[in-house]
Amino acid sequence: MRRRWHLILRTLGPVRLVLLAGVGAALLCGIEMFRSGGTAAFSAWAEEQGIRFARKTMTEWFPAAGTKSKEQFVKQPVLFQYLSSMEESGNLSGTYASGGTGQETQYAAGSLREEPIPGEEGMKAGEGTGEGEHQGTEQETGENGNQGMAQETEQENGVDAEAAGPAGSSFLLGKLADYDYLMQNFYSVHPTTTAGRELMKAEDFLSMDLSLEKDPEHPQILIYHTHSQEEFSDYPENPEATIVGVGTYLAELLEEKGYAVIHDTSVYDLKDGKLDRSQAYTYALDGINGILQEYPSIEVVLDVHRDGVAEGTRLVTAINGKPTARIMFFNGLSQTPDGPIEYLPNSNREGNLAFSFQMQLKAQEQFPDFTRKIYLKGLRYNLHVRPRSSLIEVGAQTNTYEEARNAMEPLAELIDQVLSGE
Repeated sequence: MRRRWHLILRTLGPVRLVLLAGVGAALLCGIEMFRSGGTAAFSAWAEEQGIRFARKTMTEWFPAAGTKSKEQFVKQPVLFQYLSSMEESGNLSGTYASGGTGQETQYAAGSLREEPIPGEEGMKAGEGTGEGEHQGTEQETGENGNQGMAQETEQENGVDAEAAGPAGSSFLLGKLADYDYLMQNFYSVHPTTTAGRELMKAEDFLSMDLSLEKDPEHPQILIYHTHSQEEFSDYPENPEATIVGVGTYLAELLEEKGYAVIHDTSVYDLKDGKLDRSQAYTYALDGINGILQEYPSIEVVLDVHRDGVAEGTRLVTAINGKPTARIMFFNGLSQTPDGPIEYLPNSNREGNLAFSFQMQLKAQEQFPDFTRKIYLKGLRYNLHVRPRSSLIEVGAQTNTYEEARNAMEPLAELIDQVLSGE
């Protein structure tokens, strides 16, 4: 078939460029028509879908016009140049950025931006060393009128439909072994870090045994909240509409499944009665280390948050007929584009990545629209305390408490399945 196209296009000769230009112009006009009307969310969606369709058209209908290598498009007709410029500007996922490793291509510096950059509470504070000294490199924006960075419109998750097969299937493993496929479909990478091929290996994540035998007599799961003051849209009318209230329900669900759970409701983000998150992760580390020393049987540590997004963004889906907040697993890699952060070592980083990835993959199989892409950022966020540690963003300030609470039901299922080795 490909040879036939080559013969046809060779016969057309100079007319080929005219045809390609015509197809490209028609497609781009369609994109602009969609962009010019409707809401911001619809315009952004239309732009992305238009660009995806244009890319598919050029690669499948006109295969001789541009061939894609792993790193770039070898041939660059005008339309391909336009699409590449759109991708490089951050309007479409799947672009590449040099990670400073020679020929190695890494996802870095905003290369995946289909999800909003977490703002307000989602823009995590710099961590301390756990010894009271704040050595982080990032600033917390906080609440109370501070603008978050989530100015982009929430897009579709973009996960390949073929990824929704059984986790053990050789076909799926073959797809996930492709680094580019893995990063495009499952991760968003913040500019504070890089995620190279040597680290991001789906086969390693899936082969890691994270199961444990249930023991209702001894605590196995710790739930806590570095940012306990995070609230949902119906607070204060509903005094339960806080992230602590959501954590309470998650603890109940996991106890029903046979786990002994400790829910730490300590406040780590208030100082002198005022919101202050500059030292929240340091205070939280002191708190959870005390609990882990008292209960060494704890093997799972969950820091449950809610994200901060643009006011027009609604992170909601429907699961089992219920309005449900979408969630996001969050991993700190303890490294910047310049290398490891020496004062924030994490010997459990691969375990953390495996834990979030196994839950993410099961979510794609069972609740396809429930999770956003796993968010990777540069610092550590106290995930080093156990291999089965996860930071989980439940919806955002625009979600209701009911939506956030409903999200705990599928989340509890995912946690239980991974811990049961299912």
